Amino acid sequence: MGYKNFLYLPVVALHELMITECELFSQNVADIKKLKSVGICTVKGIQMTTRRALCNVKGLSEAKVDKIKEAANKLIEPGFLTAFEYSEKRKMVFHITTGSQEFDKLLGGGIESMAITECYLTPWFLLDLNFILQLYFPPGEHQMELLDYVAAKFHEEAGIFKLLIIDSIMALFRVDFSGRGELAERQQKLAQMLSRLQKISEEYNVAVFVTNQMTADPGATMTFQADPKKPIGGHILAHASTTRISLRKGRGELRIAKIYDSPEMPENEATFAITAGGIGDAKE
Repeated sequence: MGYKNFLYLPVVALHELMITECELFSQNVADIKKLKSVGICTVKGIQMTTRRALCNVKGLSEAKVDKIKEAANKLIEPGFLTAFEYSEKRKMVFHITTGSQEFDKLLGGGIESMAITECYLTPWFLLDLNFILQLYFPPGEHQMELLDYVAAKFHEEAGIFKLLIIDSIMALFRVDFSGRGELAERQQKLAQMLSRLQKISEEYNVAVFVTNQMTADPGATMTFQADPKKPIGGHILAHASTTRISLRKGRGELRIAKIYDSPEMPENEATFAITAGGIGDAKE
């Protein structure tokens, strides 16, 4: 039973296949529970997790991991997709409105699912976001544990959650890792977190929106740039983000969004406003 057999099934049937389906291949129920405890709740989740990571799950031996991987691959056969198959898969992608038609147009319809949208802004840019499910991210390795909780929540209430917001993606990393001596470890942990976010976005077809901070760029003054600031996070964050948006303050309530990097949309700007009711279109 390969991937092509599931191609035209609804997204829930295709990408949210219950991990308990592995029991059809004589997998131990206790092992399935162990996978769920670390946020691996679907067959696709098993496929996107490396053998090394699965072996790190307490109670799973290499032999068990090989059997679980084999069972998952029998349900959804991994491999190459034709351009037609990929275009069918892309039809599952949806967009979440920002509240401003101009901003949505800039993003090609809104915040895209199955992707990470990064928004970096200056400290005086205030954006009021209301969370349906709000989590406080403590410092340290608990961040990854909370992502496991989020994945489990998305699985338990499949189809309910559409947007995951992290504000801000770099704040805790800057606190936990300081100085050049810890830079390499910080970037490694950041890469692991971004990889987990990308997998969650694809596994549950949700949009991931992360905010980022900016810092002064000393080298920019040598090239006479008008705005000598740059987003933090380095190349790790730059390559992991599907779409990067730069926000800056305009006059009064006006804000200006600019596409900094995107695989689909050209570089462009849009003006919107922040009102008492949230984000809206700028008034002429």
